[in-house]
Amino acid sequence: MSLPVMYDWAKLQQFCEQVFARAGVPRANAAIVAESLVQADLRGVESHGVVRTDIYMKRVEAGRMNPHAEPAVVSERDMVTLLDGSNNFGAVVGTRALDIAMARAKANGASIVGVRGSNHFGTGAYYALKAIEQDLILLVMSNASQTMPPTGGVRPFLGTNPLCVGVPAGQEQPFLLDMATSVVARGKIIVAAQKGEPIPSGWAIDKDGNPTNDAQAALNGSVLPLGGPKGYAISMFIDILSGVLTGAGYGKYVNNMYENWEEPQQVGHFFIAVDVSRFMPVEQFKRRMDDYIRLIKAEPKAQGVEEILIPGELEHRQTLLRKRQGIRLPLKVAMELDAIGQKYGLDVSAAAFGEGSIMGGSIA
Repeated sequence: MSLPVMYDWAKLQQFCEQVFARAGVPRANAAIVAESLVQADLRGVESHGVVRTDIYMKRVEAGRMNPHAEPAVVSERDMVTLLDGSNNFGAVVGTRALDIAMARAKANGASIVGVRGSNHFGTGAYYALKAIEQDLILLVMSNASQTMPPTGGVRPFLGTNPLCVGVPAGQEQPFLLDMATSVVARGKIIVAAQKGEPIPSGWAIDKDGNPTNDAQAALNGSVLPLGGPKGYAISMFIDILSGVLTGAGYGKYVNNMYENWEEPQQVGHFFIAVDVSRFMPVEQFKRRMDDYIRLIKAEPKAQGVEEILIPGELEHRQTLLRKRQGIRLPLKVAMELDAIGQKYGLDVSAAAFGEGSIMGGSIA
């Protein structure tokens, strides 16, 4: 039986939630992880979408993640909290950190939550969008396993350590920057390798330090920093805050989830939340943001440019489009999901776009 190409986002999310739940993940945690993965696919960030389901499942099954562990507050004083993720899913740990950051920002005007003992936590936008809904500004960053060399180096030392900033607006779309500190997220190279496609020049070097267009050679080598030494410096700064400061892993002590099957990842995160209302009434701030965004979008456009976009706007449009037209998955990813589904008595084909109901058949 051939597998569907297009998938309904809600059905796909329900499928992933069911898979995690049947693998023994508590239902509330399964729902968080599934939502974070499918939201990434909706936003066009396929590198952090359901393509990660397979590796997450393998780490749970191998006992390298503990989906039953409760993230624990290590210390809490004034505006600063240190959270130990207890090696649960990164999305579960990140959600707990976000909840603390938002509550304490509302109480104190701002808050900082450092996190240790976590895993890959998905996209920063997943958390920023929730903070925006609460009229909060959020900065969130995370370190990652070694995939990027320091400027002048040949072998990986730093992760592609992402930085995300979310700022609410009124009638306009919110400002939502979510970026890796590499030229491209390593997950995009993973996707290219799965599709057997070349990668653009300037994305990566091979294990000998030579530029490469071969996705697999890039995975065996290093992703390059964004903006050369500037991206390297920002990635290092994120590693210091997320890793060195929190007590999490840093540099070579952040373990690769695809390669290290003996130890937890020891990923660290860093959340900073700011309550807009401590500066001015929220509606006034949103009007000012709308004005600011409109001024930018009204700027003269370069030849051939139809519209000036703000960070996060393209991903928002992708979300609306994919909710209407479905999410296209590479065949390899669909096959992985199919194999996982069969193992747990579920049928990923029932999540096909425009076909059947998620509440019917073997998915319910």
